Amino acid sequence: MTEEWPHPVTADRFPSPVPPGTGWPEDLARPSTPTARSADDVCQRADESRNLSELSAQVSVCRACGRLVAWRERVAHDKRRSFAAEPYWGRPVPGWGSDTPAVVIVGLAPAAHGGNRTGRIFTGDRSGDWLFAALHRAGLATLGTSVHAADGQRLIRTRMVAAVRCAPPDNRATPDERRTCAPWLSAELALVASTMRSVVCLGSFAWDATLRTVGGLGYLVPRPRPRFGHATRVDLSDQAYERSLAVFGSYHPSQQNTFTGKLTEEMLDAVIVAARDAA
Repeated sequence: MTEEWPHPVTADRFPSPVPPGTGWPEDLARPSTPTARSADDVCQRADESRNLSELSAQVSVCRACGRLVAWRERVAHDKRRSFAAEPYWGRPVPGWGSDTPAVVIVGLAPAAHGGNRTGRIFTGDRSGDWLFAALHRAGLATLGTSVHAADGQRLIRTRMVAAVRCAPPDNRATPDERRTCAPWLSAELALVASTMRSVVCLGSFAWDATLRTVGGLGYLVPRPRPRFGHATRVDLSDQAYERSLAVFGSYHPSQQNTFTGKLTEEMLDAVIVAARDAA
């Protein structure tokens, strides 16, 4: 018999990792949701997704990268001692927040014991604590913290996504894994392009992935591509649709950056407020 643990908020019991369609809060997938098992599958599923719910469901069951699948599920089985009494999501983490966002936050990948545990991007780790607090101070989140799916947190005119949807070993996805996952980000930004007015890129990889992705969506990205830096801003236009997009760089709120003072609350607040105002 498969061992199950109680969800920290709902108390419903789940195995680790969590099968789709078993009642996990905010899980949009079902047992019948098509599963991408190769890079070609990801391209096809992303291209055919008609809305964010369909896209998020298919993201959450993706198995295209064998190394990432093995790692995220191993973490879900082994767990961190402090979370040993609860289930781990253990699947790819879809985007989360408003379906019509003016502001989009882009990170690198879920944390092994954060989003990979809670099933919600940036939720349940120290980086998320910093990010949600900043969003709340800027009026873009209803709560100053987010600890787990079903905790009542809501984003206001804001959506969070990751360039890579699975927690990678040592927080580093390979170039092939990044390329395989890229169509999910492209499809998600395409689905919110009509309302998206600003993007905050947490770290240099998110910056490069965002500029590459929005360039593919028709925005005119300067050549050479602008370099990442904290509080860097690039204003882009899409002549075909007469849209504008402000792209902001921010140091990632990792413990390494926040403990050393490379990123302070004031620095993060300044970028979030600038993105809010630009939107």
